[in-house]
Amino acid sequence: MTISIKKCKFEDLGLLQEISVETFNETFMNQNSSENMKAYLEKAFHLKQLEKELSNISSEFYFIYSNEEIAGYLKVNTNDAQSEIMGHDSLEIERIYIRKKLHKQGLGKYLLNKAIEIAIERNKEKIWLGVWEKNESAITFYKKMEFVQTGAHSFYMGDEEQIDFIMTKTLI
Repeated sequence: MTISIKKCKFEDLGLLQEISVETFNETFMNQNSSENMKAYLEKAFHLKQLEKELSNISSEFYFIYSNEEIAGYLKVNTNDAQSEIMGHDSLEIERIYIRKKLHKQGLGKYLLNKAIEIAIERNKEKIWLGVWEKNESAITFYKKMEFVQTGAHSFYMGDEEQIDFIMTKTLI
């Protein structure tokens, strides 16, 4: 298996939207109403929204490829792009998504390691993320990668309030 990671550019906007919708749907459609999924997908992954996020200098997207096939993506945030006020010594992993057919191949770990590499290059002391309290497989994965729960915050799926655990890993 050949793995590569590539930073997203503006010309990748359509592909970013496609992989975002696909992976989010695969991950959450069975646990949420179709109305709430539709509302969230239309808001979060609208081309204008993704273009705004891609143009923010404090956010970066990366695609991961397995044998030259797009497998998923990573989004990291620093500074004021973070979804919670965590300080300038932190890097947020806002999204790590892998296509369902490519799960259990270690690709999420590659993306997590890429985020850690970025954080270290930028002299960040900690890395953090929000994970849905009902996403047990993701929580188990992050714990295995030495993240600990340090809080919680609300996440809205359409009109439904859900709770995300905030998990943090200290780098220094």
